[in-house]
Amino acid sequence: MLLALLTLVWGLNWPVMKLGVSTYPPLSFRALSMWLGLPVLWAALRWQRLPLAVPRAHWPALARLTLTNMLVWHVAMILALPTLSSGRAAILGYTMPVFAALWGLALYGERLRGRQAWGVAAAGLGVTLLLWHELGRMAGSPAGVGGMLLAAVVWALGTQQLRRTTLPEPTLTLVWWMSVATTLAMSALAWALERGRWGPVPPAAVGAIVYNAVLIFGFAQPAWLLLARALPPMASSLSVMMIPVLGVVSGALWLGERLHWQDAAALLLMGVAIGSVLWPARAAAAQRGA
Repeated sequence: MLLALLTLVWGLNWPVMKLGVSTYPPLSFRALSMWLGLPVLWAALRWQRLPLAVPRAHWPALARLTLTNMLVWHVAMILALPTLSSGRAAILGYTMPVFAALWGLALYGERLRGRQAWGVAAAGLGVTLLLWHELGRMAGSPAGVGGMLLAAVVWALGTQQLRRTTLPEPTLTLVWWMSVATTLAMSALAWALERGRWGPVPPAAVGAIVYNAVLIFGFAQPAWLLLARALPPMASSLSVMMIPVLGVVSGALWLGERLHWQDAAALLLMGVAIGSVLWPARAAAAQRGA
């Protein structure tokens, strides 16, 4: 259920964000969303009675997780989004599972076995199909493409690091401090680069900011980090591969972005990728049955 809600909320957010950055400076849009999302996250922490303290000795590890799981993603993604369609941005961002597999192999000697290999192959082929009609158009936006791929590569590294962290603090406590640090950094960048463009927030951007504050920073981002820390890296990575499909479809419905037969084929391949890591193994299923 958590995964299904996360997929829905994050998938629909791509056209929502595109609408927001089309009417307001992107860094400022993201910073405002995060400032409004912090009270929602704070309320969740207080409701669960979780501690906020993080010992000073753990700050360097927390800073590294903040950089790879949040800061680079938010900055690179939101700056790239105005130059791309919401569907193309979602596709490029969710090349992350392929990069997560490569990071696992390069840094941790993590081999792809059985269904994992099939899942990564299905995800890669699905992304390729989704990009089929977009490569020519994206060639005119190299900075946007590069920014989204950078965001995906660093996010993939962060997913591997988060799963292996030895920090003893609850995940939501880590999420809180990661969110606070990222919000401050995004605000500083917005002030430095966009303050000359500040003005009244258009109604369309207001709706997008509220959506991001409550559903993305108050729910989706903490939910993802909970999953990323609890599940094996490949399982958490491939389990969200339906999000770019939903981003492409919702962008077509709301923003008039065109769909092709490759999108339907990619939908099936993403289903294979998700099933490859979430479907119970036979031995485990048989053991539970016994």
